Amino acid sequence: MRFNEAWLREWVNPDIDSDTLAHQLTMAGLEVDAVEPAAPPFTGVVVGQIVSCQPHPDADKLRVCEVSDGESTFPVVCGAPNAREGLKAPFARVGALLPGDLKIKKAKLRGEPSEGMLCGGSELGLEDRIDGLLELPDDAPLGTDIRDYLSLDDTVIEVDLTPNRADCLSLRGIAREVGVLNRTPLNEPAIEPVPATLDDRFPVTLDDSDGCPRYLGRVIRGINAAAETPLWMVERLRRAGVRAIDPIVDVTNYVLLELGQPLHAFDLAKLTGGIRVRRAQAGETLQSLDDQTLELNDDTLLIADDNGPLALAGIMGGRPSAVSESTRDLFLECAFFSPLAIVGRARRYGLHTDASHRYERGVDPALQQRALERATALILEIAGGEAGPLDETLAEDKLPEPATIELSAERVARLLGAPLDDANIVDILERLGMTVTETGAGQWSVRAPSWRFDMAIQEDLIEELARVHGYENLPSRVPAGTPAGDPAPEKELPLRRLGDTLRDRGYMEAIT
Repeated sequence: MRFNEAWLREWVNPDIDSDTLAHQLTMAGLEVDAVEPAAPPFTGVVVGQIVSCQPHPDADKLRVCEVSDGESTFPVVCGAPNAREGLKAPFARVGALLPGDLKIKKAKLRGEPSEGMLCGGSELGLEDRIDGLLELPDDAPLGTDIRDYLSLDDTVIEVDLTPNRADCLSLRGIAREVGVLNRTPLNEPAIEPVPATLDDRFPVTLDDSDGCPRYLGRVIRGINAAAETPLWMVERLRRAGVRAIDPIVDVTNYVLLELGQPLHAFDLAKLTGGIRVRRAQAGETLQSLDDQTLELNDDTLLIADDNGPLALAGIMGGRPSAVSESTRDLFLECAFFSPLAIVGRARRYGLHTDASHRYERGVDPALQQRALERATALILEIAGGEAGPLDETLAEDKLPEPATIELSAERVARLLGAPLDDANIVDILERLGMTVTETGAGQWSVRAPSWRFDMAIQEDLIEELARVHGYENLPSRVPAGTPAGDPAPEKELPLRRLGDTLRDRGYMEAIT
């Protein structure tokens, strides 16, 4: 799981530095593999604007631009195909030092003076989304240092999670942990229900409710799939190691990283009849998004319509129903799939996706509505359109039930080697989102939250108490023990020793 520290601190902001944060996460069982800068060092680059753009008199592919930094204008020769009047882009002034020790100097290109350089993403160590300059929003303030404007003085943290901590495969999950460890409140973004402005629905049937007990969907019409994904979202995706593709895919990836819930969008015009969540049938195939033709096994859970398979449930969508730049209407889905219905299937088809990685380990079964509302709001904000009502198809009796575990202070003291006071035990468990009910002196009944499906027995709770209290805060003691039995008398020879001696002399043991 990769995330940038600035994004995390919007959710939870303890008064600790980056190194302390990384150490704290590692000591809490979320091992930090790497702490890296969000961008390489460079200086002297500001927000600039092309105020005029003319063809170079001596070169077909070059343009002569006048670039403003808000105070002065400078002649700049530029070969980027998207250079045009009015565009705002990073502008490296004379004296700027770019990644790779490239120093910007005054120059003449084919006889025309050039005092600075307009930059694409790659020249700043960022991702190039298009061939050409990095296009900045129209409201970007001229002359602002680009490092400040894009918050590039940021840190990227990579955490290597054990399979039982799928709840931390999201920024929300990491933020919860940091809040618990530092007794700092969580500032979750407000996610309000999106009011329906359409009556359109698309029917859903759960043929396999064991594999998929909850499925939510919503029709969104009139989107602009060719819209530009905002730069702030592109940057957050880049820092998480995810390449921006188009606004719909980017939103689903963003919500996946933010909340930990996979989503998928179908082109509504390519769907027929209704959605059916079912097992594959003999002879069925699916062309996946990576253009493989997959021959499906009958234990594979599918999203299908009346014409056949649309997607491998919880793994990957299909090419025929994928969103493209011509898409105008969507069916946006969000589901809870049982880990047992997903585990091993992706590997069988030679696939590994962010969705399968999470579903195999377990996704919070109470998260789907929140995630779908969040994704809907972002799609409408970025790509426009109108949303229909949110439809939920539910087999409530098939949803996993959070564990309820009995806990005793005596058992805590015995396993940790030191007692924790009752108030501390209750405080730690409640900060972890658990519901604690006292059943007697030093006795509690603890109900795990929906996202902690790794809680099953008393020892799981005690491990949580140890890591949040701090392993380093537990006392070190030499284990008490008594010597083993009296040594054998010297005059007696053990049978094993006698057998070894005979074998050394060439004898073989016969066992009848």
